[in-house]
Amino acid sequence: MLAIAAAVVFGIYLLADLLDTNFGAPDLFNFSTMASLGLLLLALYLAGIGSGPRASSGAGSGRRFYGRRPGRG
Repeated sequence: MLAIAAAVVFGIYLLADLLDTNFGAPDLFNFSTMASLGLLLLALYLAGIGSGPRASSGAGSGRRFYGRRPGRG
């Protein structure tokens, strides 16, 4: 999820740069701020933060077999 957010940040900055706009705040939407935000999101994603749901150790976890189960002659 954080990788998608980083891609959105980089995409918005790219569009703002291509359209040559600063959204009324040139110091807020500069290269170093947007690059830092995008790289922070990518680093958090690579560190395993926000990578999605984990398999729980409770009931219902394990392999799912659809149709015929293997090894059941």
